[in-house]
Amino acid sequence: MTQSKDNPAEIQHRRPKVILFDIGGVCVISPFQSILDYELNLGIPPGWVNYSISRTAPDGFWQRLEKGEIPMDDDFFAGFSRDLHDPVRWATFYKAQQTKNPKLAKEVPPVPKIDARWLFFDMMSSARATDPWMFPALQKLKASGKFIVAALSNTVIFPENHEFNHNPIRSQFDVFVSSAHVGLRKPDPRIYELALKKVDEFARANANTDRGRALGWGEGIQPSDIVFLDDIGENLKTAKKAGFRTIKVSLGKAFEAVEELEEVTGLELAGDHPKIPIKPNLRGSKAKI
Repeated sequence: MTQSKDNPAEIQHRRPKVILFDIGGVCVISPFQSILDYELNLGIPPGWVNYSISRTAPDGFWQRLEKGEIPMDDDFFAGFSRDLHDPVRWATFYKAQQTKNPKLAKEVPPVPKIDARWLFFDMMSSARATDPWMFPALQKLKASGKFIVAALSNTVIFPENHEFNHNPIRSQFDVFVSSAHVGLRKPDPRIYELALKKVDEFARANANTDRGRALGWGEGIQPSDIVFLDDIGENLKTAKKAGFRTIKVSLGKAFEAVEELEEVTGLELAGDHPKIPIKPNLRGSKAKI
């Protein structure tokens, strides 16, 4: 699996062998929408929850859950709640927001009270709904048989017998790399190396099928053979460093990414859903205050 020596322009116009998808915010509705609705409901400056989660990396409770290091139990929710209620981190965030929004109070208010368990499951529940633009495109790609369709996703492991353990979207993928099952999470470069290894193994294992021979799988998979879709810039940045081609999926506007995917694959992938951006629920979520 050596890096391709083709020049960037040639790579960009070459048909890929692998379409690699993030799940949340790409194939299914973004949990960020749930977070935004919750923040609007509480009157919190938007971005606090994501800021808190990102600033606890790499060893916050959220990250540890996504790496499969801890179970989803009462200790996790207590720890996640503590991460969301750190007064020093809140003050830093709020002061940064004051520079952007002069209408905010000059005195830093108390840390907002967040029901971490409620918010977590609202995020997970909303993220079970398929994206109205990307999911039909995924199905068409799978049906075309012209690409290895794979997933690289930061995931969690639900308790045994939990209803969310059943996720039919996984059947759409030839290869599925799940952070909580491999002990790595994006944007760790090692999980991109693992994804490349897994799709290369799949290609070589199926190289002698009619499909594999027609698509040149016997030659294996180079990083530049992969087009990766994600909604988080840092994840895409690391993918580019790994040699993958990338497509950004913007919140509420996945149809733009589908249009880019059509150009890359040469397939008609758009469904019938109107190309109208999904806007935040300005009335907020139904969160418990």
